[in-house]
Amino acid sequence: MKKRALLSVSDKRGIIDLAMGLVELDFEIVSTGGTQDALRDAGIHAISIEDVTGFAECLDGRVKTLHPNIFGGLLAVRENPLHMRQVSERGIGLIDLAVVNLYPFKECSSVENIDIGGVALLRAAAKNYLYVTAVVDPGDYGTVLDGLGATGKLSDQTNRRLAAKAFAHIADYDSHIAAYLTAAPETCAGPFPSCLTISFEKVADLRYGENPHQKAALYRQTNSAGTEQLHGKEMSYNNINDMSAALELLREFDKPTVEACKHAVPCGVGSGATIAEAYRRAYSADPVSIFGGVVCANRKIDLDTALALHKTFLEVILAPSYAPKALDVLINKKNVRLLRLDMTKPPHADFDIRNVYDGLLVQQANHLLLPPEPVKVVTKRRPTDKEMEDLLFSWKVVKHVKSNGIVVGRDKQTLGIGIGQTSRIRAAIQAIEQARQQLDNNASQAAVMASDAFFPFPDCVEAAAGAGIRAIIQPGGSLNDKASIAVCDELGISMVFTGMRHFRH
Repeated sequence: MKKRALLSVSDKRGIIDLAMGLVELDFEIVSTGGTQDALRDAGIHAISIEDVTGFAECLDGRVKTLHPNIFGGLLAVRENPLHMRQVSERGIGLIDLAVVNLYPFKECSSVENIDIGGVALLRAAAKNYLYVTAVVDPGDYGTVLDGLGATGKLSDQTNRRLAAKAFAHIADYDSHIAAYLTAAPETCAGPFPSCLTISFEKVADLRYGENPHQKAALYRQTNSAGTEQLHGKEMSYNNINDMSAALELLREFDKPTVEACKHAVPCGVGSGATIAEAYRRAYSADPVSIFGGVVCANRKIDLDTALALHKTFLEVILAPSYAPKALDVLINKKNVRLLRLDMTKPPHADFDIRNVYDGLLVQQANHLLLPPEPVKVVTKRRPTDKEMEDLLFSWKVVKHVKSNGIVVGRDKQTLGIGIGQTSRIRAAIQAIEQARQQLDNNASQAAVMASDAFFPFPDCVEAAAGAGIRAIIQPGGSLNDKASIAVCDELGISMVFTGMRHFRH
């Protein structure tokens, strides 16, 4: 008796070659409408589903494969005498191979693109993987033909792997449907569904994780843009983590801006009239820490910028594009990784997800910079227009600094960054000490300070005054706000409240 293959695919890549190979291996082919048409056009005979079921498809194609003559052939356990007697008595032909992929819901989300029969076919074939091969990925067609050609049957191990792949594909497919339906305002009382389903697809295995003894892989949320690597060694876990953190910050800026990032925290940020000027400011903010770091720019890298970048050892450079001459310069550095990313696209993540000891912490991604209400000057002295520009620049940066975080800035450049301290005064001292040389060298130019959360005590104001800082931006909201404001007034410092904090833990 001939073996039988069921072919029903939306993605028709490789299906003709597969069908021809199956015919050569003496398979009988059963096929649905669109697939059967493609096979017929290629001169390949296929039995129609209607001929197998004796039932014409109906409801605009919503019902065509859902029939015992199909599912009996997929689900019959060949070693079970009762199963085999029943399929024989009822004239059900066994199906040995099911090649199915689904309506393109991810590409075109609508109720009509929710596949029913295809999912059922895959589930049935994959459940019975000891006897039936379930194939969902055109990339596996060659493996299937090679295995069948060699022994006439795929190994149980291969069938199990393909079955797992089919169920993973179904889970991914269903997660997109759930997300699509949940997105309707009337479906969910809030932003968090009772069951969170988010699908990621594997992009690559990495050499190792945060440390060499940890294995790691990169997964990307389905349909996200992703980066294009143009040159250099493969990206490491830490490279990707640093780059992701840098991108989050860089998206805050519309003007030409460059960030140098190390260990997923900014070490220098600069904006300028040109991307070359922005890079020089980012570099001079901390010329020591940038060594071996990640540099991200939100404009095309031109030759001037490339020549400056070439002078420093960097692990990764990321930009929307590169001028040809700039690329020629940068690819002379053998190991630097050059990546390209379209930064005009909004960030894909709706949720910020973090592993905890017994589950996941999930929150909305922090895409807001300031509340709708304007910032509030709470001191007698108002910041100058230039100081306000520097305050808002520094506020964008401190939003992405691990708490407790302090940023000292001037002229659209970070001068010092205090990161992840257990007290705010320690963060302030760290930022001021890093900025001290540049503050002393340009004592006539006042700097500003930004804090990710309120000041519980006036000690940070006093430290800022001692360093010549003339304006401070912070959320406000402490019971001790009045004390900080009073010290500012006494020392001639302006203070702005945003009404929004940016903890980052």
